[in-house]
Amino acid sequence: MTKNWLELIVKNIQPPTTMDEAIDRLMCVLEDEQKIMLAAMPKEDLIILHFSLGAAIRNAFGLHKPGSALLADCGVTHPDDAADLIIRKLWENLGYLD
Repeated sequence: MTKNWLELIVKNIQPPTTMDEAIDRLMCVLEDEQKIMLAAMPKEDLIILHFSLGAAIRNAFGLHKPGSALLADCGVTHPDDAADLIIRKLWENLGYLD
């Protein structure tokens, strides 16, 4: 049992390396009210999350660090673009249909 907890802690201390891992992490940390609010947003309004959720993603997931595996997995070179892609994927996963 101790080994499982240690693996869980280490896994969650390290930034995610793929978009799927990033989405899974966000699904764990966001509260239900936040998920509902995000899912209800029209796609064109997601940009307003740039300085809030987007900044949290960029900072917590290390998107500004050179050699970021998550940035590479997103297929873009700029942290802002990666955070935007992650937010849009999260929004889609929450069930909002455009």
